[in-house]
Amino acid sequence: MSSRRLFSLLIFAFALFSVPLSSSAQHESSHETEDIAPHNEHVTEEGAQHGAHGEKKKGFDASEVIFGHIGDSHYWHFFDLNDHPVAISLPVIIYHPEKGLEFFSASRFDHGHASYNGYHLEHGMKEKIVSEDGAKIIDFSITKNVLSMLISVVLLLWIMTSVAKKYKKNGVMKAPSGFQNALEPVIGFIRDEVAKPNLGHKYMRYMPLLLTVFFFIWINNLLGLLPGGANFTGNIAVTACLAIVSFVVMVFSGNKHFWGHLFNPPGVPLGVKFLLVPIEIISLFIKPIALMIRLFANILAGHIVILSVISMIFIFGAINSVAGWGFVPVSLAFTIFMFFLELLVAAIQAFIFTNLTAVFIGQAIEEAHHHDDAHAHHGEAVNEVTGQDYHVSEKEIIA
Repeated sequence: MSSRRLFSLLIFAFALFSVPLSSSAQHESSHETEDIAPHNEHVTEEGAQHGAHGEKKKGFDASEVIFGHIGDSHYWHFFDLNDHPVAISLPVIIYHPEKGLEFFSASRFDHGHASYNGYHLEHGMKEKIVSEDGAKIIDFSITKNVLSMLISVVLLLWIMTSVAKKYKKNGVMKAPSGFQNALEPVIGFIRDEVAKPNLGHKYMRYMPLLLTVFFFIWINNLLGLLPGGANFTGNIAVTACLAIVSFVVMVFSGNKHFWGHLFNPPGVPLGVKFLLVPIEIISLFIKPIALMIRLFANILAGHIVILSVISMIFIFGAINSVAGWGFVPVSLAFTIFMFFLELLVAAIQAFIFTNLTAVFIGQAIEEAHHHDDAHAHHGEAVNEVTGQDYHVSEKEIIA
C-alpha cells in the first residue's frame, strides 16, 4: 500500500470517529436547555444576568493553557470560537475485563464534563479514562501524541519513498532535484560525520537505524512547532522508547572485547575491579537514560518558554489593558526569536540523539587494539626470529 493511500485511509478512519466539539457541545447544550427550561421559568431575569456575569468572570489560566498543550489528550484542540472549542475528538478504544473492547468518540466526554457508558475522563498530570465500576481498563485510544506520530510516520514514508523512486528511475549519476536535492546533503552528513567516524567499516549495517532515528525525531520536532501541534518528542514516554531502541541495539551488538572490558577490565588490580565493575555496569544503563532526558527536557523547555512568553500578554492584560497592549510587541519579538531558535534546536537535538546512538554502538563493536594486548602482557614481546623474550616500551608499541 502506498503512503498516499495509507494517509487517505487514516483520514477516513478519523473522520468516522471524530466529531467537532463545537457542534457536539452546542447539540448537548440545546438538549439541556430544552429539558431544564420548563422547570426554571420562575427564575428572574436579574438572576439569569447575574449567572451569566459569574461565568464571564473566569480569567485567563496560563498553567491550564501551557500544560494543556504539552500534555497528551484525547482531543486535538486548535482554538476557541465564541467560547466553544474547535477541536477534533479522537477515537477512544478501551478494553474492559467484562465488557471487552469498546469503541466511541471522545466527544462523548465533553472535555471531562460528562460520563459515557460507565466511563469518565480525569484531568491531572496525565489525562486518563477511568471506569466508574472501579475495573482496571486498558486504554488503546488514539490520543493526540499517537495521531501526531502516525502523521510523522506517513510523512517520513512519503518523503523517503519518493526520493528512493527518483534514485531508482534516474540513477545516482543524474543531478538530484526536489526532496532528493534537499535530503542528499543531510544523508551524506549523517554518513560522513556520524556513522563513519564512530562505527568504522561496519557503518553501513547501522545506517538505516541512524537515518530513521534522525529523520523521525527531526520531523516530530518540527511538527510540534506548528500552531496547535502536539508535544510528541517532549513526552518522556516517547523519548524513553527511542532510548530503549538504541540501548537494545547497543547491547546485542556488543562483542567479546566490549563485555570483557565491562565485567573484567584488563590491567586492573583485583581489589579495584570490585569497585570499577559496578560503576561500568551502572554507566551502561546511564547512557540510554541520558539520551531520554536530554531530548525530553530540551523540547519540553522550548514549548514551555514560548507559551509562557505569549501568556504574558494576557496576564498583563488582566492587570491593566494598557500594560497588556504594551507588552504585545515585546512578547511577539521574543516569541519569534524563540521560534527560530527552536527550529535550530529541533535539528540539533535530532543530530545529538543520532550521534550519541552511533557513539554508544561504536563502543560496543570496537575491536581490541594492539596496545591493549601489549598492556595485558605487561609490555613483553617475543622476537619472531630468535624466539627470545625482550621488553618493549609503550612508545615502541605505539610506533
